[in-house]
Amino acid sequence: MSGLFISFEGIDGAGKSTHIQALADALRAQGRALTLTREPGGTPLAEQLRHMVLNDSMDPMTEALLVFAARRDHVQRVIMPALARGEVVLCDRFTDATFAYQGGGRGFDWQVLRQLEQWVQGPDQAGLLQPHTTVWFDLPPAVAAERLAGARVPDKFESQPIAFFESVATGYARRQAEDPARFARINAHQTPAAVWLDVQAALRERGVLQP
Repeated sequence: MSGLFISFEGIDGAGKSTHIQALADALRAQGRALTLTREPGGTPLAEQLRHMVLNDSMDPMTEALLVFAARRDHVQRVIMPALARGEVVLCDRFTDATFAYQGGGRGFDWQVLRQLEQWVQGPDQAGLLQPHTTVWFDLPPAVAAERLAGARVPDKFESQPIAFFESVATGYARRQAEDPARFARINAHQTPAAVWLDVQAALRERGVLQP
């Protein structure tokens, strides 16, 4: 594969969506072909599963299985073909979010998630499919809650208490500790302009953006 896979991660309210669109614009300006997508979602089937995961009541194992089922379809139908075409794939969340939300937030077994990750992202590739770079927008959960207050009708995750998001943030930190070279941690408790400068600097350092 000649493409480049970049994921954006962080709790709700951290500012991922704003900056992933800015990066897409910057890459297009540099002549790069790209696919902008999200998880859960990215295909008709995965979007249906996303709606269920975000709105329907279920236990943590069911949540994890549905998220990985959506991911399998997304990887096979969107991510792998785009990488094979040499495109940049920008994905709003990927597997780290499952470890953070289902593993950290829900307390689901970390090793079971590892096994699911191997099954879904490993068998058809030479090694485990992972992003080249994961941009992690690290934001205190209390600040995220202030940003989201009244912004929209919350889904079942957004309506969780701050303690849940503290556990999610811990899940992200654990995931980074397991694969530090892949992560670019961004202090998201800044102005949007300052965050964007940090994102650009991190991606230039990694060769994603031209100087």
